[in-house]
Amino acid sequence: MHITLPALSGIVLTYLLVFARVGSMVMLLPAIGEMGVPSRVRLVLALAVSFALAPQVQSSYPAVIPGSTMALVIMVVQEITAGVLVGSMARIIMSALQVAGYLIATQTGLAYAQTLDPTQNTQGAVLGNFMTLLGTTLIFLTNLHHMAIGAIAGSYRMLPPGGHLPTGDMAQLVIQLTSSSFALGFQLAAPFLVFGFALYAGLGVLAKLMPQMQIFFVAVPLNIMCGFLIMLALIGSLMTVFLSYYTTQMAIFL
Repeated sequence: MHITLPALSGIVLTYLLVFARVGSMVMLLPAIGEMGVPSRVRLVLALAVSFALAPQVQSSYPAVIPGSTMALVIMVVQEITAGVLVGSMARIIMSALQVAGYLIATQTGLAYAQTLDPTQNTQGAVLGNFMTLLGTTLIFLTNLHHMAIGAIAGSYRMLPPGGHLPTGDMAQLVIQLTSSSFALGFQLAAPFLVFGFALYAGLGVLAKLMPQMQIFFVAVPLNIMCGFLIMLALIGSLMTVFLSYYTTQMAIFL
């Protein structure tokens, strides 16, 4: 049996373009695209999703390979760009935990300890790393990672293949997500900000009453201990608020 490429050009082209979009999204999607997830796992997942999704979206793609190589390259670049845009916006949602963790670490005196963030492969605050890993774990435990996979199929509704990318609308959505994620980070850290303000105000008064004592240095262990106690009491509520926000924002892409 002889199989020629022109006979399979439509199928090959469809899978190529679908994989270009899906692969770029899987690389960035929350929980699935974390640095802790092995690259082979992400590659296999991208291939599996591409094979499952291609028959449903095959009508959106041309049936034959374009006549010029440049036209094919442009189509692939458009698909990669669409995948990166949606994946990046989903990644912005997770940044709320990093913002909250850094603010909490700053108020509790733990920002001095910078450790390796395995999710980003960069240096970050201890609590920011902890909250990001906890949020990722809870996303898997509550099956919210299915929404990330559903966002891949939803991207074909937001960004149809072959059309012009709505850069204006996408920029507006990125700005909204960035502002809302930053605001959520402040909301999650609000109890610690109030605690920090009250504590440092009291320490400032004591420093005026006892100028010979390094009161801020002496109070560091108390600050850390109180921060851990507040974290222990509120961590469940904080992560519940984040999961609700994650569900609401990811529903945009479905």
